[in-house]
Amino acid sequence: MDPDLREGWRAECVVRALRFAAEAHQGQSVPGTELPYLLHLVQVMTEMAAALQVEPAEDAELSMLCAVLHDTVEDTRVTVETIATQFGDAVAAGVLALSKDGALQKADRMQDSLQRIRLQSHAVWKVKLADRITNLQSPPSGWSREKAEAYQAEARQILGALGASSPVLSARLKARIEAYTTFLAGI
Repeated sequence: MDPDLREGWRAECVVRALRFAAEAHQGQSVPGTELPYLLHLVQVMTEMAAALQVEPAEDAELSMLCAVLHDTVEDTRVTVETIATQFGDAVAAGVLALSKDGALQKADRMQDSLQRIRLQSHAVWKVKLADRITNLQSPPSGWSREKAEAYQAEARQILGALGASSPVLSARLKARIEAYTTFLAGI
C-alpha cells in the first residue's frame, strides 16, 4: 500500500478489483435470484466502506480489496497466485483465509475458516463480518428451518470469533442476527 495513503483507499484499485471480480464471477448469480453475483460483492464492499467512514483504519485498502475479491478463489477458477500477482500477497492471503476449504467436511469448514482468518489482520476479520451482514437477509426459499437456524448460529460464531475487530460491524451483525429471527418465524 502507498505509504502516503495512510487511512484511506484508492478508488482506482477498488474499481480494478471490481472489474476483475466481475469477469471472474461472470455468469454467476446471487443464490435464489437472477441478479448478477457482483451485487453481493458490492454489498460487502459497501458495508466495509460505511464502517471505514466511522472507524478509519490503516489497512482500509486491504479491507476493501478483500471485500471485493473474497469469493474469487472459493467460487471461480481464479487461483490465489493470480490474486497475489494482480493485487499483492496481503490481499491474496486475506482472500485465501476467507475461502472455505472444500476438501474439509462441511461441518468443519467454518471453524477452519475462522481459525485462518484470525491469523490475518483485523482488515480481513472485518470482511467476514461484512460478508455475513450481507448474507443475513431472507433465506432462499428452498431452505429448511434447520438450515436457516444453523446459518444464524454460524453468524453468532463469526461474531464471537471476529467481533473485536470492529464495533460498527459487530453492532450491525448483532442487529442482523436478531432480525433474522423474524425470517425464521416465517419458515
